Amino acid sequence: MSNKEQFLVKAEPYYQAQGREVALFEAAYHARLPVMLKGPTGCGKSRFVEYMAWKLGKPLITVACNEDMTASDLVGRYLLDANGTRWLDGPLTTAARMGAVCYLDEIVEARQDTTVVIHPLTDHRRVLPLDKKGELIEAHPDFQLVISYNPGYQSLMKDLKQSTKQRFTAFDFDYPEAALETQIVATETGLEPVTAGKLVKIAQTARNLKGHGLDEGISTRLVVYAATLIRRGVAPRDACRMAMVRPITDDADIRATLDHAIDATFDATPA
Repeated sequence: MSNKEQFLVKAEPYYQAQGREVALFEAAYHARLPVMLKGPTGCGKSRFVEYMAWKLGKPLITVACNEDMTASDLVGRYLLDANGTRWLDGPLTTAARMGAVCYLDEIVEARQDTTVVIHPLTDHRRVLPLDKKGELIEAHPDFQLVISYNPGYQSLMKDLKQSTKQRFTAFDFDYPEAALETQIVATETGLEPVTAGKLVKIAQTARNLKGHGLDEGISTRLVVYAATLIRRGVAPRDACRMAMVRPITDDADIRATLDHAIDATFDATPA
């Protein structure tokens, strides 16, 4: 297997479009424009990128950004070995050489002095300087850069500079409307639609509490987790509490409110 083939998405990921995002992403890719995805946690941003890489038939290299990530973690570094030193490309460099889609997930988690290394790749130059190596890489014609972040977590310390934002086209993502989210959960897990719809109803109750005790609502990802547990034979109330409520809050009052919503939705006497 070639280096390029190992990054190809082999099977079609399940993705249900909410609007025209598939056609618009394809247009951006064919114009080789960088893309920024903005939306809450677990709403399908990463799955969308995976699906688009599969649809376009391009390799996908994903980087989960964090506050300790340095520019060297992206572009590469010299390593010591038995024969002296050797250069090891980072994921961004690998993608630029190969012609892959490079996806920087939750980019605001990275330091701003790290993210500036992407700038030369996001304008007409499409180059990546490797200062430590004294090399200037011209991006492969198939290369595309995609970034994502959650605007709900923006702050003065964690936000993208305008000089970075204005290098990208952008999509706003959100949780699907109820009928579509129910279809997604049912298709993804095999859970029958009536129960999937009940899970979505509980998730929407939590989302309405965002800003009123909750920093973030229940994501579609967590709804899928609950559905998966139910399919494994876990009682619905237990699955909802384990997968949808306990991960998002430690506040006793918020938990009680959501637990009550679970009991009411499944028409059960509280345990």
